[in-house]
Amino acid sequence: MTAPKEIFKAYDIRGIVGKTLTPEIVEAIGHAIGSEAALRDQKTICIGYDGRLSGPELASALSRGIRKSGLDVINLGLVATPMVYFAAYHLNTGSGVMVTGSHNPPEYNGLKMVVAGETLSGDTIQRLRARIDNNDFVHGSGTESSHDIAPAYIERIASDIKLKRPLKLTVDCGNGVPGAFAGKLYRALGCEVEELFCEVDGHFPNHHPDPSVPENLKDLINNLLTGQSEIGFAFDGDGDRLGVVTKDGKIIYPDRQLLLFAEDVLKRNPKATIIYDVKSTRNLAPWIKQRGGEPLMWKTGHSLVKAKMKETGAALAGEMSGHVFFKERWYGFDDGLYSGARLLEILSQFDDPSAVLNALPDSVSTPEQHINMKEGEPHQLISQLQASAKFDGADEVITIDGLRVEYSDGFGLMRPSNTTPVIVLRFEADNAEALKRIQEQFRSVILAAAPDAKLPF
Repeated sequence: MTAPKEIFKAYDIRGIVGKTLTPEIVEAIGHAIGSEAALRDQKTICIGYDGRLSGPELASALSRGIRKSGLDVINLGLVATPMVYFAAYHLNTGSGVMVTGSHNPPEYNGLKMVVAGETLSGDTIQRLRARIDNNDFVHGSGTESSHDIAPAYIERIASDIKLKRPLKLTVDCGNGVPGAFAGKLYRALGCEVEELFCEVDGHFPNHHPDPSVPENLKDLINNLLTGQSEIGFAFDGDGDRLGVVTKDGKIIYPDRQLLLFAEDVLKRNPKATIIYDVKSTRNLAPWIKQRGGEPLMWKTGHSLVKAKMKETGAALAGEMSGHVFFKERWYGFDDGLYSGARLLEILSQFDDPSAVLNALPDSVSTPEQHINMKEGEPHQLISQLQASAKFDGADEVITIDGLRVEYSDGFGLMRPSNTTPVIVLRFEADNAEALKRIQEQFRSVILAAAPDAKLPF
């Protein structure tokens, strides 16, 4: 069979259920993953699925495919993505595959894959496609067993996190799979937890589970402003990203959360490398240096960040989108539930957690913005601009992932998304006037190269 080329993304597999992602296609991908794992001397793969309606059927297909390669499958059932990663360590399988559409619309689903400790991305994902196209499979007959990983996962975090005092918090899971576990986890730490939309429902009837979109945090903000909770957490559909809201209804974006995490980690790990992605605030580098750490800017994408962490031995990494990776005291994978626990540990030392969060360095900034384009166009346009665009008054143009243009009073970023056909934009500056000036320069550069582009600013 031939698998649709467009579902093999830079750091995962993602498609529309029943069209580009069918049980037959997922079974073939499972066979390819199993074949790849067999060549790396793997014997068993953990699998799980999130709350999407298509999850159980696609997980069954995945299991069939993996077992065709002779590997055994441990089916974890309905879990958050980081629980599959945790199971790969805890059950000593070294490999895990999560059936998840992450924060994509309800009709999507996909796969996030770890084989022999490596999060698959780029060429290794394309290799799976080549195996399917060339019918290049290992054959065998594996078994399937079930395992409930939740008790061990919660126990592992509860044994590591020590709160100075219990906090009152609200969790908004947007009907994603974290709703099945977040309340239990934070109560196990001694917290008083109010739950919003924690019933797992793949229709996502209340709001979409994506905390990077401010609109999706309205219910949580309202709860904090009117209720008794000191802090609010929101999660994406599969639980590997964390959103944070203060008592006074302010959103603390993940790159600002990373300031607090970096300060905490550097107290115990002087000179540690802290990685952040190109979308993150420029306040991070000086903050990390002042606390004795080594700041390192890197490409966006959970598997790309994990690979860089392995290469550099970084103790901590974070992305503007909400993925935070703790290597210190944890395993180095992105885990929104665990990040929340680490944040509670830090905030429990203070009487007023919101004051601590609001006092973190801040700038005038935009959330992530998008220019919608046709498939293939974003990478083409950014390559063209990397080669030819001029930015007057810029201090530095960074091209590790798109174009991040640094000025004395702010930065602008444009990069092609690796998951959808959009150009991602982000701007930050010391004041509104500087932000407008940087945006105007980006506007003229983009429109000179793509006059029909519909800009979001």
